[in-house]
Amino acid sequence: MVLAAALTLGACGRKADKAGPPEPGDQAVASVGGETVWASDVRREAVGEGLIAEGAPLEVSSEPFHRALDEVVDQKLLAAEAVRRGLDKDPAVERRLAAARERVLGDMLVEAMVQKAANDSAVKGLYQEQLKLAKQAEEFHARQIVLASQAEADAVRKLIAAGGSFEALALQRSTDTATKFNGGDLGYFTAEVMPAAYAAALKPAKAGQVIGPFKAEAGWVVLKLEDRRPEAPISLEQARPQIVRFLTYDEVRALIERLRGQSQVKLLIGPVQGGGREPGSAPMITPASALSQRKTP
Repeated sequence: MVLAAALTLGACGRKADKAGPPEPGDQAVASVGGETVWASDVRREAVGEGLIAEGAPLEVSSEPFHRALDEVVDQKLLAAEAVRRGLDKDPAVERRLAAARERVLGDMLVEAMVQKAANDSAVKGLYQEQLKLAKQAEEFHARQIVLASQAEADAVRKLIAAGGSFEALALQRSTDTATKFNGGDLGYFTAEVMPAAYAAALKPAKAGQVIGPFKAEAGWVVLKLEDRRPEAPISLEQARPQIVRFLTYDEVRALIERLRGQSQVKLLIGPVQGGGREPGSAPMITPASALSQRKTP
């Protein structure tokens, strides 16, 4: 695929040169054989290589930008050399170029559908609707002291009742090395992520209360509930990818099914061994697969 990708990238670059900058405000960052390399070409390469996330900023002076720029330059040089050797006329290369072109066009169609269906107003509207329907969980902030036996746990509980510092006792006595050095602090968490014994002990407790000892998988536990509060809802930006998939999934699936019907697709092989969908039927498409950002040149 390296040769096909390089040839496709080279062809795209030549067309962009005639039309000027491919994007508003784009910056020319290199020239290879008289052909301009644009900052947008380098950003696309950086995303494809996993150097940055889709939509993340990329400064032209940064190390990732220059690493991706080197890759783009090398691809253009390879493409030019391949054309000089006549490889672009090879039937196998032509088939791979055609496949790369089809993939790019298909991805651009899906992206256009996403932009139309998942506009900012639609995303915000669904986010607000889901906030009203969502059941708000509760978060606990607790500290723990884990001990090897019930007798040790009972002794620690008595020391706390006599005025001993929970944090100091956690450091001195707890067998849990992950939390003992910060006073047994577990941070904020919901009951669902904790072992059942912890959840059962914390749910009836009040802030400031010391709980236990009780038996857990790690040993005998003494807890101190520092705080309990409603869980903060997921932010709009955190929820946006899932909302976009939800808004566009049905539309993309319906389009694929309609196109398959119109084109009278017929598979010339049998179904998957052991069952599966009927030959020629639309594939089962998940939102993630339908809207995934496939890496294309």
